Amino acid sequence: MKNETEKKVGEVIESIRLRLQADGGDIELVEIKDQVAYVRLQGACVGCPMAQMTLKNFVEAMIKKQVPEIKGVESV
Repeated sequence: MKNETEKKVGEVIESIRLRLQADGGDIELVEIKDQVAYVRLQGACVGCPMAQMTLKNFVEAMIKKQVPEIKGVESV
């Protein structure tokens, strides 16, 4: 069963997913460990030179804003 933090992060990821899918990409939450959300970028995001910027400036910013207990987001 998901804990409350995982549920909140999952909801943010769902809202982010629509924007990434519009550009041919996708994202999934892999796990949350030690207040860090680990995500997997997929589709057009794989190998995209802007993927790291998208991860930090968009994905991480959105998650940290809406789920303040998350201290960072990392790609796996």
